[in-house]
Amino acid sequence: MNQGTTFEERELNKLLSQITVPQKQKIPDRTKKRKVIVISGPTAVGKTKLSLAIAEALGGEIISADSMQVYRGMDIGTAKVTQEERARIPHHLIDIRNIDQSFTVMDFYQEAHKAIRHILMQGKVPIVVGGTGFYMHSLIYGPPAGPPSVPEVRKELEKEIEKHGTDALYERLRKVDPEYAKTITGGDRHKIVRALEIISLTNKKVSDFPKMEREEIPYDFRCWFLYMSKEVLYPHIEMRCDEMIAAGLIDEVRKLDKEGLRKNNSAAQAIGYRQCLEFLLSPGSPDDFETFIATFKRASRRYAKRQFTWFRKEPLFRWLKVENLPLEKSVETICQDYELSF
Repeated sequence: MNQGTTFEERELNKLLSQITVPQKQKIPDRTKKRKVIVISGPTAVGKTKLSLAIAEALGGEIISADSMQVYRGMDIGTAKVTQEERARIPHHLIDIRNIDQSFTVMDFYQEAHKAIRHILMQGKVPIVVGGTGFYMHSLIYGPPAGPPSVPEVRKELEKEIEKHGTDALYERLRKVDPEYAKTITGGDRHKIVRALEIISLTNKKVSDFPKMEREEIPYDFRCWFLYMSKEVLYPHIEMRCDEMIAAGLIDEVRKLDKEGLRKNNSAAQAIGYRQCLEFLLSPGSPDDFETFIATFKRASRRYAKRQFTWFRKEPLFRWLKVENLPLEKSVETICQDYELSF
């Protein structure tokens, strides 16, 4: 022992000798993106039931990506979740607009991302659910370029496409903006109308506007597209149409009509609502009623077909066939993907 050391120094050296140097710890990756589950699929495929089960399993909250469920009173025709289901699991972006108010894809993008941040701050899992492909695409890659939609301009273009057909307006788009026209299909009604609207409002080509790059995606979106074979899905769709009518769809539309439904072009064109509005203008004979049912079901089947077409072009979505898959297995598949991807 060094006689030159004091008692205090010896005690300090003893304490220091007992301290182990910790191993170098891995610094958490602060750039790792937070995860968001996204569930889509055609109408009547079972998105609501599955999303509720997943939310319960993971401790999540649901964000609606349905362009019509934002409107108060549009309940039956949108298959809106019930009050009991909302009490069971918190839902966002439902009943946030009156029927006489507009709701654009930009509104959706801002509201949805605000809801995602809110849910994550609570330590819960955001689960985005809906079948509106344009909304889902905007959620992931950012809102479309160009100015906000102008209802009057949009309405005139919708009238033109009804009168002359989608092909005619697509041909017009090919002449004024061939570069952008090559990136969409001739049957993509929504994108054709939106492109012509932007050109009308700005006198600029859509292809002149900057695009959001893929690396700017803010979250790790775990995307799923639920599907069934059309032989199974179409009867489900037709049964749902019958159930909506039996539940009082006509009375719902009659009430909304008095509140200004026809003045909201987007809502008035929604499947089920558009056909019902046409029926309300008819004499209401048994033949008129049968025509209403037939057109309602046909429009619903065609919408499902467009949903299949849209999501085939979305690379982040994995397809999950659910027609013969027990609900528990679907829940397990999506939950395991979420938990194992950390």
